[in-house]
Amino acid sequence: MNLQTMTPAQIKSAERTLSGGTWAITSMAITFSLFTVTPLVERVTPDGWKWSAIGLSLLVDVALVIVIRMDAAVSRLGAHVKGWPAVLRWLTGIASVLLNIGDSALKGDLVGVAVHSVAPLVLVAVSEAGPKYRQAITDALDRIERERAAERERERQELREREDRSRADRERQQELARQERERQEAAARERREQEAAEREREREHAARVAREEREHEARLEREREERAAALRREEQDRIDRAAREERERQERERQQQEAARKAKERAQQAERDRKAVEGRKPALASVSAAVSTPRPAVSATVSTPAHETAHDADKPAKMTEADARQAVADAIREGRSQRQVAALTGWSTGWVAKTFKELEEDAA
Repeated sequence: MNLQTMTPAQIKSAERTLSGGTWAITSMAITFSLFTVTPLVERVTPDGWKWSAIGLSLLVDVALVIVIRMDAAVSRLGAHVKGWPAVLRWLTGIASVLLNIGDSALKGDLVGVAVHSVAPLVLVAVSEAGPKYRQAITDALDRIERERAAERERERQELREREDRSRADRERQQELARQERERQEAAARERREQEAAEREREREHAARVAREEREHEARLEREREERAAALRREEQDRIDRAAREERERQERERQQQEAARKAKERAQQAERDRKAVEGRKPALASVSAAVSTPRPAVSATVSTPAHETAHDADKPAKMTEADARQAVADAIREGRSQRQVAALTGWSTGWVAKTFKELEEDAA
């Protein structure tokens, strides 16, 4: 029978048959393994512990039962497991086969090996085939459930379509009634809008007239303020101009006073220079006469303190540096010699020569 054509009741019955058969085979395989494996394990177990020989067979068989049970649960959930669950399934199956054929293999009984390998091999095959059957059953149940869901969805869709057609009829009638109401409301609204537009025009006209009046008053006020501001600016400009003229007048007076003071100082300085030059002229004349008259030669051996005293008495007083420099300038202008200037000023001939050179360089 094809699973795709089975009903849900038939599929569930097949699944119960698979589960019952699997557990029956498992129970018989476990019982057979107890009688087959226990004597083998007792022969290799120390004395006093032979009672534990049954534990190894139970361990392997219980592990195989766990594998079969978990595979059944996972298959019902529509999932697949890999890795360690597969390793556990094959490990328990191979261990069960080896333990069952171990005694016959050690004795060299090939017939016993074949006979005792049947039960564990059948159990391993059932553990491998069971999940596949359950997966196929699960897929079939899912398909049937999807088909039923699709059928229910079609029924609901047809019901919705009938309801939609009925609702469309009602809505069409309501739409006609609504359109009639809208025409009536539109006519009433148009009348109200015309009345409101007329009132709005009247309000806009009144507002425009009031706004023009306010703007006219504001313009007059701005013009008054601008004229007042212009008058204030003119008054301020006049005040600033008067203050500026007053400052310029004071500055001119200060400059004139400064110029007059400097001119007065220059006149006073020129007067002092003239008086100084006039005061030096008699001395220069006497020095010139003294220089032009030859003196008698005096031997160095005749020099005595009395002679030095007389020579110092004839020497003129030393001028200040400013007067001496003025005398040098006059000498350069009048063509006098450096010796005459040194005799007149009382300064050394070296200083006079240096000053002569400086003033000539400045003049050049």
